[in-house]
Amino acid sequence: MKGRLFLIPSPLGDNNPNEVIPDFVFSSISSIEHFAVEEIRTARRFLSLIGFKGRIDTLNFYQINEHSTQSDVEAILDILLKGNDMALISEAGLPAVADPGASLVELAHNNDITVIPFVGPSSLMLALMSSGMNGQKFSFSGYLPVKPPQRKEKLMELERRSKTASETQIFIETPYRNDSMFQDILRLCAPTTRICVAADITLPTAFIKTKTVRMWKKNPLTIGKRPCVFLLMA
Repeated sequence: MKGRLFLIPSPLGDNNPNEVIPDFVFSSISSIEHFAVEEIRTARRFLSLIGFKGRIDTLNFYQINEHSTQSDVEAILDILLKGNDMALISEAGLPAVADPGASLVELAHNNDITVIPFVGPSSLMLALMSSGMNGQKFSFSGYLPVKPPQRKEKLMELERRSKTASETQIFIETPYRNDSMFQDILRLCAPTTRICVAADITLPTAFIKTKTVRMWKKNPLTIGKRPCVFLLMA
């Protein structure tokens, strides 16, 4: 008999897991001993907070991140094929959404393993629902190019797509490049294009505002090095 793969959300920042994740999620995985995680140290701290404190050293951790190879993921899959239940935990938010854990979920389906998702915070969906933009039609582009020429081209493409299809464009950036990204948006996009900046979602320091490019230019903003989602609606 094959094991089951549980998809467990984690907090988006350094807040209490009970504030953003239902208690039944924690009780549902209380007997699991195998965890596929993006970062072991973060996962150990998270599990200690949700009831595993005192027995962390008895658990088995398998790292899956952007450096993991196909054979690495297949080795993790083998734990499930041998009949062991496993939980997949992302570094922040929902596993397998803009997250390397998606490769394990794909292999689980390919091998007829039951996948069980649990509810929790998604920075992308929370940003979209609070942006005031089109929630019926949207697209997530992940990280935009780092080099200025390619970034400019991509931003122009997203703005054209949004205007043509009335589609909200969602993208993210590495925290230390947040402010340079924001300045590029204000420099390159049309004055009437709406931009939402959603930073530190679910945290006490949360900042979520939607303004036109013209209005943002009148109200300078420094985002700083914190998790941020950008949304664009032309």
